[in-house]
Amino acid sequence: MSFSVWAPKAEAVRVRVDGTDQAMTAGAGGWWSADVDGTDYAFLLDDSDDALPDPRSLWQPAGVHGPSRRYDHGAFRWTDGDWTGRQLAGGVVYELHIGTFTPEGTLDSAIGKLDHLVDLGITLVEVLPVNSFDGTAGWGYDGVLWGAVHEPYGGPDAFKRFVDACHAKGLGVLLDVVYNHLGPSGAYLDRFAPYFAGRNDWGPGLNLDGPGSDEVRRYVVDNALGWLRDFHVDGLRLDAVHALLDRRATHLLEQLAVEVDALSAGLGRPLTLIAESDLNDARLVTAREGGGYGLQAQWSDDLHHCLHVALTGETSGYYADFAEPGALARTLAEVFFHAGTWSSFRGRTHGRPVDTRVLPGHRFLAYLQNHDQIGNRATGDRMSATVSPGLLACGAAIVFCSPYTPMIFMGEEWAASTPWQFFASFPDQELADAVRTGRRREFGAHGWGESEVPDPMDPATAERSKLNWAESGEPAHRGMLDLYRSLIALRRDHPELADPRLADLVVEQLGTVLVLYRGDLRLVCNLGATAVTQSLDAAGGRVLLASGDAALAATTVRLSAESFAILQTAGSSSSQPTSASLSANS
Repeated sequence: MSFSVWAPKAEAVRVRVDGTDQAMTAGAGGWWSADVDGTDYAFLLDDSDDALPDPRSLWQPAGVHGPSRRYDHGAFRWTDGDWTGRQLAGGVVYELHIGTFTPEGTLDSAIGKLDHLVDLGITLVEVLPVNSFDGTAGWGYDGVLWGAVHEPYGGPDAFKRFVDACHAKGLGVLLDVVYNHLGPSGAYLDRFAPYFAGRNDWGPGLNLDGPGSDEVRRYVVDNALGWLRDFHVDGLRLDAVHALLDRRATHLLEQLAVEVDALSAGLGRPLTLIAESDLNDARLVTAREGGGYGLQAQWSDDLHHCLHVALTGETSGYYADFAEPGALARTLAEVFFHAGTWSSFRGRTHGRPVDTRVLPGHRFLAYLQNHDQIGNRATGDRMSATVSPGLLACGAAIVFCSPYTPMIFMGEEWAASTPWQFFASFPDQELADAVRTGRRREFGAHGWGESEVPDPMDPATAERSKLNWAESGEPAHRGMLDLYRSLIALRRDHPELADPRLADLVVEQLGTVLVLYRGDLRLVCNLGATAVTQSLDAAGGRVLLASGDAALAATTVRLSAESFAILQTAGSSSSQPTSASLSANS
């Protein structure tokens, strides 16, 4: 049984296997190897007695400070041999966190909720990071062993069972991965080799372009390919790629896209790379033939910010820019609000325009809420805590009738009352105190009292953030769930609603009324507090779906306050049946 590790500056390396040390042999490129029989292992560098886990570990049953355990990918019995994958275009993404998706907070318990997602109309499940981090509870973005599934979630076999079960129900799986930094506890990579270069806002950054960076880049790419190949994952969401500092001619993201495309061809199923980026640069999702990196999609935070301001009225902090009249319509049509234009909270111009003639909308994800935009609020309050059901319904309709790929955050579909707060569980008391103090200081600077900011280290904070599944069937929430289900079904049944051609999209914003033109369909939203009568460009044929009272006349529609209607113009050849009006307050 062979063990290997990259430690180019070490003069001696031992591997401790099941409690017994064995000297390793130096090889080319700074790699060390040894043939030893055993299961649990760790590495000791030079004359140190510190037994360190394998940087490429696949299993950490004793946590990130304990020994690694051998894991055989071939031992798992998959049942998804007929799975051909799910493309992103035309799909609907559902973002969830394993630790708070169910009361048990495990991968196996999450399997029991997959029928809910299928019934809702979801096609792709995006799972927040499952890599190993210190402690039991956390968001997952403080991971330090990127290839090992967090043991409290169930470990590697449990994640495979989850993916296998998703595929059996027709659901693709996207996994959130973090390559821009490592967490503050258990990050031993720099003890082995020059993995780190500088720091960013969250921790040590990777050495992607300095001496020794060939192996560091290989470390990242191999990790990504392993999730896609060995765990049968259908795609990766790449966290905060703007923090990947790489000055090489071929950026790490392009290298990754090339190798993932090759793997996709070999596996015979689509593999998707989605970037989270603060750059407002469509080069990420532009094909390599067009000079881009060739990723399949990226998040669109500008659209979220416009929707948030329009629905909540909040204009503090970075939301201030998005309060500009017409911002929502402009961003719906052009993808980015900041597109080579002034950004007040950055104090500079930002972004570049998207060529809507050539780039399809499905390469950008649209959402009302996500883990960041909820969890990074001081109290982790969801939009449903302050926004009326009518306005929530309007926001959902805009997302699902847009040319973008819709994404919803777990519980959003029934306007969950549970918050999703920032939580962690670092065993080291000094680190825990530092995180607690830093969190309170950060929000104190924005006017929040310390007592108002939940203690991230209190187990009750993580417990409060778990979904309450019982409320999805309660009258106050069931109407919203029915509405989400109907919106997704309507998007599926009427292809014009999922049409990704941005150049063909027409959006009008007149006061509190927003109108989207989607082929023969019209989405008319009244975001105001009083009823309105809106003129139509063509005779209205019928109401396909409405969240309130919608009275259709020859060339007008009258909408009640804070409501929407999806209309089919007269003369359409579609034979789809008329949907019953639904009340978001029912």
